[in-house]
Amino acid sequence: MKSPFYTAEHDAFREMMRRFVEKEISPFAHEWDEAGEFPRELYRKAAGIGLLGLGFPEEYGGIAADQFMKIVASQELARAGAGGVSASLMSHTIGSPPIARAARPEVRARVLPQVLSGDKISALAITEPGGGSDVANLATRARRDGDHYVVTGEKTFITSGMRADYLTVAVRTGGEGAGGVSLLLIEGATPGLSRTKLKKMGWWASDTATLHFDQCRVPAENLIGEEGQGFKIIMQNFNSERMGMAAGCTAFARVCLDEAVAYARERKTFGKPLAQHQVIRHKIVDMAQKVAASQAMLEMLAWRLEQGESPVAEICMMKNQATQTMAFCASEAVQIFGGAGFMRGIKAERIYREVKVNAIGGGTEEIMKDLASRQMGL
Repeated sequence: MKSPFYTAEHDAFREMMRRFVEKEISPFAHEWDEAGEFPRELYRKAAGIGLLGLGFPEEYGGIAADQFMKIVASQELARAGAGGVSASLMSHTIGSPPIARAARPEVRARVLPQVLSGDKISALAITEPGGGSDVANLATRARRDGDHYVVTGEKTFITSGMRADYLTVAVRTGGEGAGGVSLLLIEGATPGLSRTKLKKMGWWASDTATLHFDQCRVPAENLIGEEGQGFKIIMQNFNSERMGMAAGCTAFARVCLDEAVAYARERKTFGKPLAQHQVIRHKIVDMAQKVAASQAMLEMLAWRLEQGESPVAEICMMKNQATQTMAFCASEAVQIFGGAGFMRGIKAERIYREVKVNAIGGGTEEIMKDLASRQMGL
């Protein structure tokens, strides 16, 4: 669809991304999902087209990118219908921004070039077994001991958790509440760090883990920002994460729509194509309507961010709008496919299994509503 927000530069990047996804991801998406992982070499290939560097400082190998370039990246990746690949391949977009924004210069110079070149993998570790989005009450403890912090605790549901080389970890360095939270960069080879792989409903190709920190000694220079300032950095990170998720979910919904339309034109029942049955046509129009509304809301919010605004309430609502659109379209697509939609291998079936992780990750629908209402002064 034509949009006034995209320039020739955006269009050129879209074409490059589309060719990359069609060659390097789509043909293997089902195989990788069944295997529960994708080749590490994909990170380097993604770095080769500039995908991993989008929005990061150029001095570390990044590429200047506005909100719309990031939308293009998320939505072209989604065309493969493989959320697990997108999640792990792009885990650095939530793991590395705090490093770029607040780590010491020498740490940035050491870590970011390795991540943006695809040689190393970055992940974010906030969620704990005893609490998810309740960041202010996390329990993992980092005790200062000379020129090191000693870290003890657990993190869970960590995307890229099994093979991440750099972990941006939320820890408690002070007292209770948000003021006691800090961020530490912990390297994957740190003694005392162990990992347990988790099996999931969807996102099979994305490695997800529980991390165990047993008296891990972390150099004090790996502190990201100042002690007690971690909560603020995490909240800033959430807005970007939610916009990325909203872009991807809207695109996954469109993939379901496109796949359902193609099938409805080909499949015949009662002597005519499915698409000629009024009930199917109505389902498709309902899907298209929700996708168009979500895309319009997404692009308008991106424009507002480009103007320097910080529409937190609307971003929370956008995430819910996009995940609900994805859920609706995935369900309707599987219904249109009938029995074929219950079989593994088609995009709609895979996306249907991935609906809930998007409605939960980055803040549940309930939390998004509560945050939005507070921003509205309620």
